[in-house]
Formats: sequence, structure tokens, C-alpha cells
Amino acid sequence: MSKSHSHIEDDGLSDDKPAFLSFLTGKWMDIPESKQFGKCRSVHEFQKETKLGEGTYGVVYKAKDTRNGATVALKRVKLHNAKSGIPVSSLREINILLNLRHDNVVQLREIVVGKSLDRIFLVMEYCEQDLASLIDNMPAPFSEAQVKCIMQQLFRGIRFLHENFIIHRDLKVSNLLMTDKGSLKIADFGLARKFSLPHTPMTPIVVTLWYRAPELLLGSKIQTTGIDMWSAGCILGELLAHKPLLPGNSEVHQIDLIVEMFGTPNETIWPGFSDLPALQNFTLKKQPYNNLRHKFSWLSDAGIRLLNFLFMYDPNKRATAEDCLDSSYFKEHPLPCDPELMPSFPQHRLTRQKRSSPIKEESGATSGTYQDFSNFEPSSAKKQRLT
Repeated sequence: MSKSHSHIEDDGLSDDKPAFLSFLTGKWMDIPESKQFGKCRSVHEFQKETKLGEGTYGVVYKAKDTRNGATVALKRVKLHNAKSGIPVSSLREINILLNLRHDNVVQLREIVVGKSLDRIFLVMEYCEQDLASLIDNMPAPFSEAQVKCIMQQLFRGIRFLHENFIIHRDLKVSNLLMTDKGSLKIADFGLARKFSLPHTPMTPIVVTLWYRAPELLLGSKIQTTGIDMWSAGCILGELLAHKPLLPGNSEVHQIDLIVEMFGTPNETIWPGFSDLPALQNFTLKKQPYNNLRHKFSWLSDAGIRLLNFLFMYDPNKRATAEDCLDSSYFKEHPLPCDPELMPSFPQHRLTRQKRSSPIKEESGATSGTYQDFSNFEPSSAKKQRLT
């Protein structure tokens, strides 16, 4: 157990120095200055450049590593109760990211620390933009070739996660980052979990509402990789429609929008549907039609098939990322454009917007794209380093 002396009273130790509580003697012990950071580097080795975002959970900065000149995103882990240590959700996120290396997953490079034990920072790969800000600020929507380029990269990233037994559980456009070279990166693993087979129960209160699969909305505690694939379908629909596909304002409204778009599920197409917990309290309205073709009247048959595959009610029949990458939709014209040809809008890099979608998250999750980790005040001195 550790704490700062600023929290210790009448123990004979000087203020503002970290200490450890010995389980053998029950006394606080000073940590030698040379050992205070352990194997972690000091945040003093990073020079702040620009604030990237600020939200409920804190502030993130663009910074430069003074050792090698690399540009990074520096995020402070917010400890809601410093005496309790790092939240379990943060430890899960850090553990997952440190063990993932893929072109379409944002990279956590290392953990660095400040002067006190409650100042812990994530050194993340820097990406110039996020998909949500581009959608909200672009003068013209993505072309279909560009949408295909984005979705191919997303499916490759999801395939990698699922092959490594990780469910992201919060895929949405604001959690997809893009570099100036058109490379898409899946970010924000605050709600991600490792899974095993057979699947074990997890809390259903995950995934931002607009992207939440029907089995979660109806109370299923068994979560499969299908919940990420439903979210991917919502992202594809949003990119094609140029606006959120299912923008519900409550869980009941979200269910209504899903039924209105895809028809009312039943035991025939979704075995076990009638046993879902939420259906013990209410009955879904009767709507027998799938309206995807009406919504996307201009889309090819292959595109409609891909969307329908992603929006299968039964999560066990829903498309996998591998299925999607094999879809004929990506082999017909217009073909996916090269990532290098994706648009870049430097003027929108600092205009990341917080969308109004209702979100329910597990307590302590380090959520948000570049809108996390508070109590990290900007310096007025241009050359001053982070502390």
C-alpha cells in the first residue's frame, strides 16, 4: 500500500514525499528518490504542445517525447480515490492495450508518472483526427469509396480483437481515430473485456445507446463478439446515411427504432428471444417489415446484404469481421479507395465534438476518445514541460 505524505499526519515523515506502508512493521517508509518511478519514465521527459480535448474525465494533450522527438497523445489516468489506487477498469484497459499491436488499433506505448503516486499518464499513439469530428465538420460527406476504405480497416481491427478474445463493447464513430495518412485506429478500451468460451455473464449496461445491440437492450447478460458487429453495422449505416442510423433518446426508444427499421423479432429468427429479461415487463410492437432497402434505396444489393448480415437479430447468426471482409460489397465498384487518398482536414483537428447520445458506462472506465482525464492544468509557458 502506498500514499503521499501530504495525506499522512503525525507519522514523523516529511510532507509531499511518496511512501509505502510495510505489512511487516505497520509503519510508513520513505521511497528513495531513485526508486520512486520504478521502471516508468518521468512525465517531465515530455513537452506539452497543444490541448487536444477536455471532458468529464479530464484533459489530453499533444506532447513531444524529448528523448526521440516523437509526437504522442498524453492522457492522465484519473484516480477518483487516490487512496484506493488505480481503478480496476483502468488496469483492464492498460493491460489490454499493452498487449495489442495492430495497424488498426491505437497503440499504448508506455506508462509514465509524475511527482506523486496519483499522477499516472498513458503515452498513446498520436492521431490527428477522429471520425466523429470529420463527419460533423466536413464540407461534403465521405464518398462510398471512402466509406469502404474506413469499414475495411475497422473490420480488420475488429477481427484482430476478436481473434485475441477481446470484445471492445463501445464501438462508435467518436472512438475511431484517423491519421493524416488515412489510417483508422480503434480507440477507447475502457469498457473492453477479455472473453472465454463458453461465454460467461457480464453487465449489459455497456455500449453507447445508438450503437447498442438488441440483446443488450433486452437484458441479456451473455455478451458475444456479435455486440461489436452490431455496432459496426450502425457505423456503416451512419457513414452511408451521413447521420446516425438509430439515434434513440432512451432504451425503450432505441428498441422502437430498431423494430421500426428491421421488423419485430420472434423465436423463429432468434431462438431464445422470448426468454430475454426485458420482455417479461413489456411487449414489442408488431412491425413485420425490414426497411433497410427503403432507407438505402440507392445502395447495391451487396451493400444491403452486408447491412442485413450485420443486423441479424440472433447474435449467433450475425456477421463476423471475417465474413464482412469477404463481402462482395468491397469487390464491386466503387472499390475502396487507398488510405493515402483519404481526406484530411487540419482545420478540424481541435474541434472534436461531444455528441448528445445517451451513454451508460461502468464506473471508473477511462472512456472517451481524446476527452479524458481531468485535473491536468495547461501551462502558460510555451516551453514548459508537463508536471
